[in-house]
Amino acid sequence: MKHFLDLADFTSDEIRHLLDLGSTLKQELKNGEFRPILKNKVLAMVFQKPSLRTRVSFDMAMRTLGGDALYLSPQEIGLGKRESIADVARVLSGYVQVIMARVFAHEHVLELAKWASVPVINGLSDYNHPCQAMADALTIYEEFGNLKGLTISYIGDGNNVAVSLMKVATKLGADFRIANPEGYDMPEADIEQSKKFAELSGGSVTLLREPQAAADQADVIYTDTWTSMGQEEEAENRRKVFPPYQVNQEIVKLAKPKAIVLHCLPAHRGEEITDEVADGPHSRLFVQAENRMHAQKAILVDLLTEGESDAK
Repeated sequence: MKHFLDLADFTSDEIRHLLDLGSTLKQELKNGEFRPILKNKVLAMVFQKPSLRTRVSFDMAMRTLGGDALYLSPQEIGLGKRESIADVARVLSGYVQVIMARVFAHEHVLELAKWASVPVINGLSDYNHPCQAMADALTIYEEFGNLKGLTISYIGDGNNVAVSLMKVATKLGADFRIANPEGYDMPEADIEQSKKFAELSGGSVTLLREPQAAADQADVIYTDTWTSMGQEEEAENRRKVFPPYQVNQEIVKLAKPKAIVLHCLPAHRGEEITDEVADGPHSRLFVQAENRMHAQKAILVDLLTEGESDAK
């Protein structure tokens, strides 16, 4: 069974195929074309964490492809509490054609995939966020035509978003930089894995402490909230540590003139990013948010029409 759990599981060619497919599907929608590729297909959306973008983008992805989606709240399932994950996976597999799960613990989405007889999509876990990284890559792809040779600089916490961004960047030949405070690094195993991806693609991984060094002549500057959902107890301390890592106009001026700024949202304006940057000429925040839908359409089509080349 093919799942979408981690970008490390996909080759560079497979990722490029998804980006091309997402771009095509986006253009078709803009042109008013409607192909019910996923007619009679239903997506179950399992949420432990709430999300505006994940819920609406997946729901609309299925609708614009002729399918349907079911929202399942934390209270309805109680994943791993009210009912075992193995039982939930097998029950849902009898009703729907694909499952998306947005969870706290990465082990939960892995367990769903282990027991499900339909594809499982990782809508976010504490470890990674591959759907977001595909939307990020699609946004960069639209702007520059490629990721190869670009400098993609992430400034802030080495969190789940940073992990997936690093993987897609190094799979596609970009030079990935991250500047983060000491003690907020990405897992060493993922850094080493991405360095191997970079060796094959011609990219690189650079670890920094100074945000100015990361931003210097960058093509893309990326940031995220200082405190992720589930880390609320750390919020006060993080607000003391992270202010030097704010993406503001001074940081953006260090990048290339045509650089773009990305943020996966929701943004805490005045903390990790300023209004001036979020709403400024370099910002692609809302194109990036829209691209969640188009990137996920490509993932859904790829998982649900494998072997049906005419659908792609």
